[in-house]
Amino acid sequence: MYLDDTIVAPATPPGEGGIGIVRLSGPGAEELLLRFFSPSRLCERLDSHYLYHGVFNDNDGTPIDEVMAVIMRKPRSYTREDVVEVHCHGGSLTVRRIFDIFLASGARLARPGEFTLRAFLNGRIDLAQAEAVIDLIRSRSQLASKVALGQLEGHLSRKLHTYQQAIGDLLAQIEAAIDFPEEDIELENMHALGEKSGSLMSDMDKVVKTFDSGRLLRDGLNILICGKPNVGKSSLMNGLLGEARAIVTDIPGTTRDTIEEDLVLGGLPLRIVDTAGVRQTYDPVEEEGVRRARRKVETADLVLLVVDGSQELCDEDLLALEYCREKDVLVVFNKVDLGHLPVSGTFEGLPYVRISALEGTGLEDLIAAIQNHFTENSGISEGRETVVITERRHRQALVRARTSLGRFREALVGQMSPEFAAVELRDALDAVGEITGETTPDDILERIFTRFCIGK
Repeated sequence: MYLDDTIVAPATPPGEGGIGIVRLSGPGAEELLLRFFSPSRLCERLDSHYLYHGVFNDNDGTPIDEVMAVIMRKPRSYTREDVVEVHCHGGSLTVRRIFDIFLASGARLARPGEFTLRAFLNGRIDLAQAEAVIDLIRSRSQLASKVALGQLEGHLSRKLHTYQQAIGDLLAQIEAAIDFPEEDIELENMHALGEKSGSLMSDMDKVVKTFDSGRLLRDGLNILICGKPNVGKSSLMNGLLGEARAIVTDIPGTTRDTIEEDLVLGGLPLRIVDTAGVRQTYDPVEEEGVRRARRKVETADLVLLVVDGSQELCDEDLLALEYCREKDVLVVFNKVDLGHLPVSGTFEGLPYVRISALEGTGLEDLIAAIQNHFTENSGISEGRETVVITERRHRQALVRARTSLGRFREALVGQMSPEFAAVELRDALDAVGEITGETTPDDILERIFTRFCIGK
């Protein structure tokens, strides 16, 4: 990894736009800017963190564009290096010409995520905060953005640092027993060490449990609409989307294939899947649609099982329930505008809402029920200090740390040599350090930063 050269990349997406930005970072960034930028107002030196109006010229002094330029001198910059940005008029040609001039003059094309990588390597952020940058960019909902911003601000990092401090304190006491064997640790102290490690394990468990909810917030929730033909599945999908996406008729079996759409409901990113009606059929096309519906059930985070609430349950309703029995199910009793019957039989005890997809009534209750399903006991709250993990590697590292702490307690109970207990604590420290970046292997670092776009 080279930190002694100057990198350059467009910081805005390609295509037409109001503004295009070219960003540089490194020891030669300011010199490269001053070689081609002529400020409108003569000054001996450009002040840091001020935008200057001027003209960007090529090597021959020919004006290319009227621009704004800014120098952010180290260490008060994103990368803690000298950073320069040129804000030109948007458009592929202008951005490309300015970018090519910097490349031809000695700057190097930045690799994906290299600006953020330099921020990490220079100590401005830790690895958990660096990963939050990409989560914030890719957030699909306000709640997902809130979680990513909290991690970028250091909520998770501060929690991890408390773990490191606590494990380090335990290790210091164990190493004292190793270094001074003639001064045995008293039984009371051994008991206290076990209690401290147990409390630490319990706290780690709470953070680990937030992973499922955090992952769903980041990646989105798959919600499947299932039920027998002609119960209003497509009408429900159209109602949630606010548009006529699926064809609605009185003819059973209209939907022959799955229909999928992305949307945000109640702050949650969702992928809604409307499926073919579940019933016994000899129509080969409809039969294939039912098979696809069954396959989609396997990947669903929640199944909305739509039932005609104005009629008695039938065998097809029970068949649809059987298809999704192994999944979380929210029963949607539709057609309340035609009246409704009490919940009975196999459907008793299942969570449910009553709606009229035709008239749009009850949809707010349905949205609230979906939101409650994914936020109850998830570890996600409105507090700004909420700690939620969204990365699988964070979860795996915390599980390894907790396992090592468990073995440490076993070593204490078994009155094993302090050396064995110390090994487990060092393993726990290494596992937590993988999240913050202190002990992360280079191949994992490379894998993380290649997820970024060039220019970030």
